[in-house]
Amino acid sequence: MHLTLDQVSAFAALPLRSLRHEYPNHIMHALNNAGDVLSPRTLHPVFYGCYDWHSAVHGYWLLARCSRLYPALPQQAEIAALFKEHFTVANMQQELAYFQAPGRVSFERPYGWAWIVALAQELDTWQHPEAKTWLAAMEPLVAEIRSRVFSYFAKLSYAIRVGTHYNSAFALKLILDFARHRKDAELESAVVNSACRYFMGDSNYPAHYEPGGDEFLSAALTEALLMSDVLEADVFPDWFAQYLPALGDIERLMNPADVSDHSDPKIAHLNGLNLSRAWCMKRIARRLPESDPAGAILSAAARRHIEAGLPNVVSGEYAGEHWLATFAMLALEPLN
Repeated sequence: MHLTLDQVSAFAALPLRSLRHEYPNHIMHALNNAGDVLSPRTLHPVFYGCYDWHSAVHGYWLLARCSRLYPALPQQAEIAALFKEHFTVANMQQELAYFQAPGRVSFERPYGWAWIVALAQELDTWQHPEAKTWLAAMEPLVAEIRSRVFSYFAKLSYAIRVGTHYNSAFALKLILDFARHRKDAELESAVVNSACRYFMGDSNYPAHYEPGGDEFLSAALTEALLMSDVLEADVFPDWFAQYLPALGDIERLMNPADVSDHSDPKIAHLNGLNLSRAWCMKRIARRLPESDPAGAILSAAARRHIEAGLPNVVSGEYAGEHWLATFAMLALEPLN
């Protein structure tokens, strides 16, 4: 299944609308005094839309990626105008100041952090003539997040394995991509060491308990995806065989989740689960030898998950439309 220009345009239309859509807003905000009782846009002049802060971040990531990969995209000018309006030095300084205020050490940790560095990587890759200017404006925030990654994972004794925003493996995967893109050996080493400390000894992972009722990530598959990037090509297949033996028999992992209410913001997470699983499955399969039957099992399961998740991306339900296109993009993009 391959993306068409019409699909990409439909995906891009969602954050183009939602990134200026301040309300409804699920704000996660630690107030230090009465002066902190402020509107989302006042608190976050860049990332105030898309219902919540992290969805705004990866909404911009999606737009930059769509613009970069699909030059014929009809919304090119509209995307550039949105970045130019929001990605200013003053706006980004205010976003940074929010992080540096007292009591906010855990704000958007680690999911939002991971998407910030993924966005920085995308801006650095994008050939738009102003992309480097927009990236320069957000570099102080990127540096703040980078420093927090070191301190957080150094003190996180145990991996967080839930299928929601606090998942350790998903964040480490995006941060690892960023570190390698930037040739940041110190950051890469910290991520690899953390991944091995948390996950190297895992075996017989209980994936048959997935999914939880509000999950948009598979704890089992995000871990395997991360380890496929961490381990050498001749090591990963053996690790994976011990980690998820009898893969084809794990019916609840290999088949799409049922979504009972697409308007419920938590239950609608399962639409994202179907898409993020497909993203993981396709990439894990690519890291396995052609002779490994697990590769074909994963590829077939990925197709089932895409077929289940894709119709719900552009649905008219804001509970999904403010974020699902990001995961559809990951699931459908060609492997590079």
